Amino acid sequence: QVHLVESGGGSVQAGGSLKLSCAASGYTFSRYSMGWFRQAPGKAREGVATISPGSSRVDYGDSVNGRFTISRDTAKNTLYLQMNSLNPEDTAMYYCAVARTAGYYARPSEYYAYDYFGQGTQVTVSS
Repeated sequence: QVHLVESGGGSVQAGGSLKLSCAASGYTFSRYSMGWFRQAPGKAREGVATISPGSSRVDYGDSVNGRFTISRDTAKNTLYLQMNSLNPEDTAMYYCAVARTAGYYARPSEYYAYDYFGQGTQVTVSS
């Protein structure tokens, strides 16, 4: 049974940084693409970043490109999201997700290719 647990969220001031983690279990982590998604109240879900099983491909949403970095540690079955230069528009609940199909890679805009299992971690950025 797939189990994802996000952590690392919090409250920061604009310009600050946070690093999110997602501990994965219940499946073969190394075979699946992973992604970070976020959703703010009253807004649509947004793809933040995605990474292929072997980390050879990464993609970012336009609003975070150049500020966020996605990575994964297969030995620890953990996904990360380093977030720098945060601004109030980054305020949202952040979720990690695993691709529906082993070996398949989908970009952040292709959110339908991912399943959501984590409870999310809240990020709040104040101006």
